[in-house]
Order: sequence, then C-alpha cells, then structure tokens
Amino acid sequence: MPVRKTRRPQRRPQPPPPPELRELGIRARKSLGQHFLTDREVLERIALAAPLSSTQAVLEIGPGLGFLTEELEARGAHITAVEIDDELCAHLQRRFEGRRVRVVCADALEAPPAELLARGGMAPPFGAAGNLPYYITGLLLRRFLEAETRPDWMLFMVQREVAESIVSSPPRMSLLGVSVRFYAEPELLFPVPPSAFYPPPAVDSAVVRLRTHKNAPVDVTDEKAFFDVVRAGFSAPRKQLHNALSRGIWTEPGAATTILERAGIDPMRRAQTLDLAEWGRLHRAFEAQRAAVAG
Repeated sequence: MPVRKTRRPQRRPQPPPPPELRELGIRARKSLGQHFLTDREVLERIALAAPLSSTQAVLEIGPGLGFLTEELEARGAHITAVEIDDELCAHLQRRFEGRRVRVVCADALEAPPAELLARGGMAPPFGAAGNLPYYITGLLLRRFLEAETRPDWMLFMVQREVAESIVSSPPRMSLLGVSVRFYAEPELLFPVPPSAFYPPPAVDSAVVRLRTHKNAPVDVTDEKAFFDVVRAGFSAPRKQLHNALSRGIWTEPGAATTILERAGIDPMRRAQTLDLAEWGRLHRAFEAQRAAVAG
C-alpha cells in the first residue's frame, strides 16, 4: 500500500529588519521581549489616541528604536523615554539630542513612575505610553496603578488576550479587570496584528487606554484587605462564591454564606459575575464580620 507523504507546513518568510536596526548592527533581544512596532499607520493611531496637552509630560516605556517617541513628540509631547537596552538607549540619546525627549537608561520596574519621570527632568501631571514587553505587563500595570503619584492616563500596547482581560466586565470579569477598574477606566481601542512588528510575535496585540480615577470608585477602608477578598473569590473561579471564599479566606464554617447574604450577593454566584460595587460591599461585609468577631 503506497504511503502518502504529508507536506510540512511552510514557514512564513521573516520580514527584513528595520533599516535602523541593521545600521546599528544589533538584533532584537528575545530575553527582553523585544518586538519593535514598525507599522507607521499603527504608530500614528496610537499617538492620536494619547490625550496630550501642551504642558503634559509623557513617560514612555520601552521606546526601542524611537518610532512612537517621534510620533508623540510631533504632537507636542515632552517625553521621558525609559529604555532598558543599553545599545538602544545610546542610539536614542543620539537621535533625540536637543529635542523635547529625555532618554533614561533604566529598568522601568526599578522605580515608581514619578521618579522615572524626574530622572528626565520632568514633573507631574503626566501620562504614560509604550509598546510593553508582554512579560512585564501585569507587574508594570500594578506598579503604575498602585503608585503614590499615578499617571493621569496610560496608553499601552499589550497582548490582545491581556487587553481583553483588562477591559472585562460581568459576567466575564477577571481578577485583572477588577484590579484595573479599581484605579482606572479602561478602553480597548483597536487590535494590532503580528505583521505590524519586527520580529512578528506569535500572538495578536491590542492598544488599551486607561484614565486613572481621581477618587476611588468604591468605598474601601483597607485596599489590601479589599484585594485579599477579590483574590480569594477568583482563587477558584469555577466554584460558587461561598466555596471559593471559604477556601481562600479563613472563616468559620458557613460564615462565607452569611457574609455574602449580608452584602446582598447570592452565595451561588461566581466571582466573574460581580461588578466593582459588589466587590466593595463584600469587602465591607467581611470587615464588619472581623470587627464583630474581634469585639
């Protein structure tokens, strides 16, 4: 019986690197998650989405070759660009010398955003922008949102799946979605295909814009305790809330059901169905229970 040969799927040809990268004689570093955004149309759309004012500074994370930096500067921004790659940082310092851009050679996770901005000789109010390496997205968002001095807005390119989690709402709310909405109002602006980058990533991307709240949208007496409750609820998202909370937070037998009922929440619901106001009520009910037990 003849054996049918199967054809191996052909790999798509790798697009050529940007001329700037060839001239520098360096390659994209996988260890830093480098995927340079090269599509001019996408770069322009991102810059147009930035709510710039003539006096507002912008903290750019991971400027890479400076393509987005240039688009933002052309629209009047004063930019502190934070780049971790020493070779790219030196290139950016040469490229933007004498312009409205200050380049800081640093890891964006090593200091609060306002301190990074100050290294570029700038001060709040400010916004933040950048094509984020996928592996630092969650941590960087947390650092920026929990900082004492937060950006007024953030405009970031992230993995599309993460973007959808950031803007999620009931009945598909995520832990990340609750965390972001506590500090900011998120929007998913538009998707970006792998072909817009060099080298192309293996996943789709998307641009999100976050406008930070001046005041907390829910009444919370203790942020850490609030997020302890939220994390406990999402610790077993397929389970009903009374079971997930009992597993995630120590309570007396049956107490989780009582606390949920006092918060006006059906114990049979699941974490992803709750909105931010309901998480606030649940947090306050837990705090009242703790106070009653302690008293």
